[in-house]
Amino acid sequence: MRLFLLDDHALFREGLHRLLASDPMWQLVGQSGRVDEALELLRSTHVDVLILDYDLGEHTAVHMMEQLRAVDWGGKVLLVTAGLPDRDALQLIRLGISGIFHKHHPPEALERCIREVAQGQVLIEQRYLQSLLSANESKAAPVLTPRERQIMRFLLEGLANKEIAAELRISESAVKAALQQLFAKTGVRTRSQLVRLSLESYSDVI
Repeated sequence: MRLFLLDDHALFREGLHRLLASDPMWQLVGQSGRVDEALELLRSTHVDVLILDYDLGEHTAVHMMEQLRAVDWGGKVLLVTAGLPDRDALQLIRLGISGIFHKHHPPEALERCIREVAQGQVLIEQRYLQSLLSANESKAAPVLTPRERQIMRFLLEGLANKEIAAELRISESAVKAALQQLFAKTGVRTRSQLVRLSLESYSDVI
């Protein structure tokens, strides 16, 4: 899995680099402490997961995510932070981050989170999801079938495609096809955007 690290603390970047280099699963294809430099590198480098710090000196992760969204960047983003305001956490969720990881957790927990985000899971603390739900007004949205509502509910619970298939007793390829139908019906493009949409528009039916 190809990773890129954006954090303005050189010591943290070096420590994480050493941690990831010890596991052949990871390949750190780039790192930076500056938003402008990272954006330039990300345009020309294939990255599966961007590991993003919240506090980036002159900017925050919100600015970085806005820039990535403007250029339609297709990778997944895991925010790694010592803390951030709830307001910015909610904005980052709206902008499509796949997870929020707090730096006080042990290194092995970070590796697990990176792997799960790379596999398409959404790792957002429940308190942020509840705040986002209460902050958004109901909006008109396409009607979902019972099966689509089940899948949306499993996505909110953080289940991977294989786990959803086991719960519904269908094939994993059928789950993937159902997700593609949901993407087309709702107009979203990523799993994290689908989770956000389910909270904003379908909380009363799933």
